[in-house]
Parts: sequence; C-alpha cells; structure tokens
Amino acid sequence: MEHVSFAADKAFDFVAIGRLCIDLNANEINRPMEETMTFTKYVGGSPANISIGMSRLGMKAAFIGKVANDQMGRFILQYLQTNGIETSGITTDRTGAVTGLAFTEIKSPEDCSILMYRDNAADLLLAPGEVDESLIAGSKVLLVSGTALAKSPSREAVLLALNYARKHGTKVVFDIDYRPYSWATPEETAIYYHLAAEKSDIIIGTREEFDMLERFDGNTTRSDEFTAAQWFGCHAEIVVIKHGKDGSIAYGKDGSAHRGSIFPAKVIKTFGAGDSYAAGFIYGLMQGWSASRSMEFGSASASIVISSHSCSDAMPTVKQVEDYMLASKQV
Repeated sequence: MEHVSFAADKAFDFVAIGRLCIDLNANEINRPMEETMTFTKYVGGSPANISIGMSRLGMKAAFIGKVANDQMGRFILQYLQTNGIETSGITTDRTGAVTGLAFTEIKSPEDCSILMYRDNAADLLLAPGEVDESLIAGSKVLLVSGTALAKSPSREAVLLALNYARKHGTKVVFDIDYRPYSWATPEETAIYYHLAAEKSDIIIGTREEFDMLERFDGNTTRSDEFTAAQWFGCHAEIVVIKHGKDGSIAYGKDGSAHRGSIFPAKVIKTFGAGDSYAAGFIYGLMQGWSASRSMEFGSASASIVISSHSCSDAMPTVKQVEDYMLASKQV
C-alpha cells in the first residue's frame, strides 16, 4: 500500500467537525443503569474524542463546532483548551439549545449501553456560515463524523466543510460513526453518508456501518472487497473496515489489504475503542508509516482506552502507546 501524502505547509495537523457532548460514565460497574447512582463527567462525542487523542499524540489540533450557552458548554471549551486544541472554530449557541448528554451503563465488559439525550442539541445547530474556511484550508486533515450529518443545519455545514477541504487540498477522513437514534430513516442515513464518502480520502467504519452506507448499492453479500472498490472510484485512498474482536482490514487503492493486530486488554467497557483507534491510525499515517504499522498503533491505543473508565481522559500519549505495545509483546 502506498503512503498517504499530506500537505506540509499547513498551520494545523488536524481539524475535526461535529459532535461535542458530555459523557456521564457509570461509577457502579456491573450494575444496570436502574441501580446506578453516581456518574463521572467527561467531554464526549466521537470527533471530540479523536481530536483529544490527536492532541495527546503531539499533533496540532483544532475543532469546528457549536456548544450550548451553559455550564456544560463552558466545561467542554475549557477542557479542549486545556488539552491544547484550538477552539476559535467553536461558536456558542444563543437560542437556548442544550448540551447533549450520554449516560453510559457498564453491566460487564461485553454488555455496555448508552442512554442519549440529543433533543435540541447545540452541536446540531452549527450553520454553514459558522464554518471557518481558513481553519480547514490551514489544516492537513479534516475529520468528519457521520453523526453531524443527521440534521440540518449541521449537515449542510459539514457538506460545506467537505467542499472547502477539497478546494484547499486538505485530506478528508470520514468516520462513519452511525448512531441510529440520530436519524429519521435508514434511507436518509445512506443518502447523506454517500455524499460525505464520495468526497473522502480515508473512510473508517465497522462492517455494520458500511452496510448502512451501502443500503442501495447492491452489496448483498456484505463483501469488504466490494465496499472498498466502490469508494476507490471516488477520492478514497484507504478504506478501513472494522470487525470487532476479529480486528480490522485496511484496503488500499493499489489493491492491497492489510489486517490489523489485536492487543490484549483488561476491558472495562467497549465504547471509546473506535475513537482511540482512529486517532492512532491517523497519527501513524501522518508520520509516513505503512497502513499495517498505523493499524497496530491504533489497536494498541484502543486497548488502552477500553481498559479505562473514560474515553477522552484516557486518550494516550505516544510513549504510553509504545510502552503498551512493548509490554504486550513481552508477555
């Protein structure tokens, strides 16, 4: 697989657009939510987690989004700033919208669920006129999260951001991030996912997420090769299809395919794995590494996060990932 080429003359390594919310993770593990009494607050949202992950890995990161004019919105801004993320692209809602909340239930490492409150969420009110073209033009990578396409005006803002990225030579990473509670119908989901995927250089998702994206594309056998090939006909250079415990496969436009490594983990919860994997994988590609090495780094990062109570707080540094990989190989 050929290395992905990123522009060298950009002020930022990475900018993300999309969901900013609060995760409230259950402190009483191995209990149903009905019996859970206390939760710990963290910044959440897939693109926020990935941005934090990139910053922890030493990359210069920025964010484009919208927060509520409330205590939670201010908490999110302060947390991003403390983690070295440029927040000039984040606007504050003045209409009375609220911060989205995600309560997590951790019954067991294999049985985790999320209770979402997304009505009138501020992040979905990001308007096209609030998308900073100069911030995208000045970044090597734009990460788009699929959840931001679920409602207007956020979906139009994301589609405009994609146009800016293509205009200015900014690589686009599309993290499908399918959340069924965000969408009205599967047909609507597939249509807007298509619009984003067609403009993306790197597409990352689970097999089930690609099935949703390809709802009208005739991939009845759920073939990974079919999936990869159709996006190489657009702008895609790499398509990563994740298969849970069976690992992930990265397909290259040159016809190559690479299967990612799996690292042992003392699993506390399953959520956060995809975000930490994405941050590690993108980081590796931006270092000029091969897809295989980047996948290995992403997998180790994911193992660290699922072994922790939080997602955003647990995003590791380069040294932590390297130490984890070394320790795992010595066992």
